[in-house]
Amino acid sequence: RVSLDMMSVQANTGPSWEEKNTTAFWRGRDSCKERLELVKLSRKYPEIIDAAFTNFFFFKHDESLYGPIVKHISFFDFFKYKYQINIDGTVAAYRLPYLLAGNSVVLKQDSIYYEHFYNELQPWKHYIPFKSDLSDLLEKLQWAKEHDEEAKNIAKSGQEFARNNLMGDHIFCYYFKLFQEYASLQVSEPKIRDGMEKVQQPDDDLFPCTCHRKKVQL
Repeated sequence: RVSLDMMSVQANTGPSWEEKNTTAFWRGRDSCKERLELVKLSRKYPEIIDAAFTNFFFFKHDESLYGPIVKHISFFDFFKYKYQINIDGTVAAYRLPYLLAGNSVVLKQDSIYYEHFYNELQPWKHYIPFKSDLSDLLEKLQWAKEHDEEAKNIAKSGQEFARNNLMGDHIFCYYFKLFQEYASLQVSEPKIRDGMEKVQQPDDDLFPCTCHRKKVQL
């Protein structure tokens, strides 16, 4: 699913850089207070940021302040916009790999949360960083507008990072190595109990793994 989605994104990246809408874009639900602040900024500076909620759950009592909700749009349509805002939800935003895979530049919120690939991501190379409280987001958007070629190169680097690190085979290999390391910490020998069945692994080449996995025989 991840690989197919990633490949679909790369095949549907919208208009060329020069033809993209220069408004920063975001859609999502009300998973944290910073998202409320983003929508508030959008209301104050609609010519700079287009941010709106597609659902209310955590702050339903504030819907009258930050609503109304808007209709969902295709993720591919995100890439009609040059600047993509990535902001945490309840945890790290799951959409980041897909935003990087497009050909828009990603502005990523500084975060206490992370996914396994964050250590390899470099600010100002793969994305434009902004503070967790959004206090410099407008400043960073202005920088991107004034340094269009540099922002375009950051978008390209982010896309290359996604292609080289976040496709299906990369994710599968990561989990394989993760479970290998986890297994090495076990203090007892796992037992195959009556009633357990071996789960056969696919033998096609859709997600070729370069980990050289060892086959486990039951």
